[in-house]
Amino acid sequence: MTETKDNIIVVKDLYKFFGDVKALNGVNLEVGRGSVVVVIGPSGSGKSTMLRCINWLEKPTSGEIWIDGKLMTSAPKQLNETRAEIGMVFQLFNLFPHLTAMENVTLAQKVVRGRSKEEAKEIAMQQLERVGIPEKADAYPRKLSGGQQQRVAIARSLAMNPKIMLFDEPTSALDPEMIKEVLDVMLDLASEGMTMVCVSHEMGFTRSAADEIIFMDEGLIVEHTTPDGLFNNPQHDRTKLFLSQILQH
Repeated sequence: MTETKDNIIVVKDLYKFFGDVKALNGVNLEVGRGSVVVVIGPSGSGKSTMLRCINWLEKPTSGEIWIDGKLMTSAPKQLNETRAEIGMVFQLFNLFPHLTAMENVTLAQKVVRGRSKEEAKEIAMQQLERVGIPEKADAYPRKLSGGQQQRVAIARSLAMNPKIMLFDEPTSALDPEMIKEVLDVMLDLASEGMTMVCVSHEMGFTRSAADEIIFMDEGLIVEHTTPDGLFNNPQHDRTKLFLSQILQH
């Protein structure tokens, strides 16, 4: 697949139905290696479903998803190998409550990457330092703020050395004063050249971090543009209406 050489994610004619509900209605998307793509749009427009299909957490009804030149399929071995290249951070942190931050970050490394306990701990500490909370290594999730829990979740994904990071509204469950600490980590990742696809309502982050912005509505990509193009020259009436509503707040 030579066409995927510079595009680490290629989505072709992606459809996803839930019964009679058409969540995705023919999505086509290419994401270049090292790009930061932010996905915006109204609730129910298909943003999260698209992310979950890219990671095969939702199996597409039809269409193709290529990750770094490999086709995502249901074949367990190939699916696990391809999925190992993708880190995903959700709205809710999904930490194991009975494990410390360190244990949450080392578990998948040992199980999926086959790392020794010592190597996994060393990498975990590097990543906790990277997200700014090395001193919380021995803390349990209940002792952490929402922002700190989300940063542990990011560290857990980064410890797997993914080629791609997917973020599904990672700040929407946080108190306002905690949002910045998570967005700062994401900005640092963007500056380091991590390929990222982020569903977000944070327009400040979108302006500063995104290379490209996708506006989705009714299961389709309505507009695919740059931050400057979106905020200063949106092309579609639906995009203009959406922006007028969110930028007033």
